[in-house]
Amino acid sequence: MDQPTYSRLIDKGFRRSGNDVYRPCCYRCQSCVSTRIPVNDFKFKRSQKRNWKSNNDLTVRINTAGFKAEYSELYLRYIRSRHAGGGMDDDSPASFARFILTNWCDTTLLEFWYHDVLLAVAATDVLVQGLSSVYTFFDPDEGAARGLGTYALLWQIHWAKEQNLPYVYPGYWIAESPKMNYKTRFSPIKGFIDDKWVDLPEFTAQGYSES
Repeated sequence: MDQPTYSRLIDKGFRRSGNDVYRPCCYRCQSCVSTRIPVNDFKFKRSQKRNWKSNNDLTVRINTAGFKAEYSELYLRYIRSRHAGGGMDDDSPASFARFILTNWCDTTLLEFWYHDVLLAVAATDVLVQGLSSVYTFFDPDEGAARGLGTYALLWQIHWAKEQNLPYVYPGYWIAESPKMNYKTRFSPIKGFIDDKWVDLPEFTAQGYSES
């Protein structure tokens, strides 16, 4: 495996976990849909504009040197708050580092700082044709108020556009999963279904679609 090969595979619905590249293939189930955002077509929604403006006080630092010891406390606080009892809260920072990094792809760790306080980290693979969002973790106390997960993806879209990269790959979308279906808030967004990229339905919550 190498970066060019993975760049081709991600356009066929594959993702990676550590050094392993995979695509879900479940009996009688095709719910996991790989997604990509064409960054030049992306349009901010009102709430996303507010999010972008309210987080303008953050500084983004680009780390290409790998997992830092200072990430450990932030990561553990995040998973114990967001994934308690799900298995991930038993992971050590070392095992998590193996999950987000790989030895055959350029992975950048985007750091979001408020003055001297680290609030979020977004692991991002740099591919031939775009950026792939691997995993984002953040301060659980600040996350809800600031919408740090949303801001991290908005910043990846912004960064891809700056680098003239056409796509951002946010990961798998599952329509039935509240934790996964948020991705269609970032429209337009495409899903890889039946071996082709198609438009996904815009996110709605209780019948409400925000413009």
